[in-house]
Amino acid sequence: MPEPDTRSKQYSGDLTHARRRPVSTEMEAVRDLVVEDVETGFCGAVVRVEKTPGGPTVTLEDRLGKHRVFPLGPGFWIDGKPVTLVIPKPSQGPATPQRTASGSIAVPSARARVARAGRIYVEGRHDAELVEKVWGDDLRIEGVVVEHLGGVDDLAGHLRAFGPGPDRKVGVLVDHLVAGSKESRIADEVSRSPLGAHVLVVGHPFVDVWQAVKPDRIGLAAWPEVPRSVEWKKGVCAHLGWPHDTQTDIARAWQHILARVTSYDDLEPVLLGRVEELIDFVTAQ
Repeated sequence: MPEPDTRSKQYSGDLTHARRRPVSTEMEAVRDLVVEDVETGFCGAVVRVEKTPGGPTVTLEDRLGKHRVFPLGPGFWIDGKPVTLVIPKPSQGPATPQRTASGSIAVPSARARVARAGRIYVEGRHDAELVEKVWGDDLRIEGVVVEHLGGVDDLAGHLRAFGPGPDRKVGVLVDHLVAGSKESRIADEVSRSPLGAHVLVVGHPFVDVWQAVKPDRIGLAAWPEVPRSVEWKKGVCAHLGWPHDTQTDIARAWQHILARVTSYDDLEPVLLGRVEELIDFVTAQ
């Protein structure tokens, strides 16, 4: 007995009438382009495209700020249509960015302002370098100088030597400013003193400013827990398998981390808010 013909009579065996899969369109993975990964359903805006040993990747950020990294290429949707993401072509416009690293609107023709009398103090060199990298353009336009103190143990002494006043305001960024810490006691003492009228001390909860860099920027899901008996930076380097015996090793590790910071998007929001608060304070008329 012959096998029954199970093909749909609608097509009558003519495959040229079969429904075709939609053709994927090439799309440059420009920043802020919103796409959906077909396999996982993750939907987000493009925040960066990187060339890696395994091939180019695209990082997407969803509406909650979560980042996911995907291989660049096919497998994405835009408005329900398949697209293949490709590396964006170099911009043909002016090289000057439209925004600064801090997210402020760039002012290409603006000249650096003469330094104000006020200051922003940070604890260490790494803090100063991070602030400069992200807010440097803004600080130069505003004429704000950032100085590192080498710690805040003698913050009151530094302030007395500077002499804060109505036209000489000082903003201070402190690491590990949490309840019960040494730093919080120092900040409270300054705020209650006569100096406090023209000084604003704010801080972040991190043990060190390294932690203000989002951990996925250096390939971590989270910054490691380091025992109190171990110097924090050395503990982090040991966790990552980086040399950490000398200060040169630590400096080299920091430069590697700092190189992964290109804009405010690479930093934790809690630090962003504090630095912006200090800039507003020292520039207020």
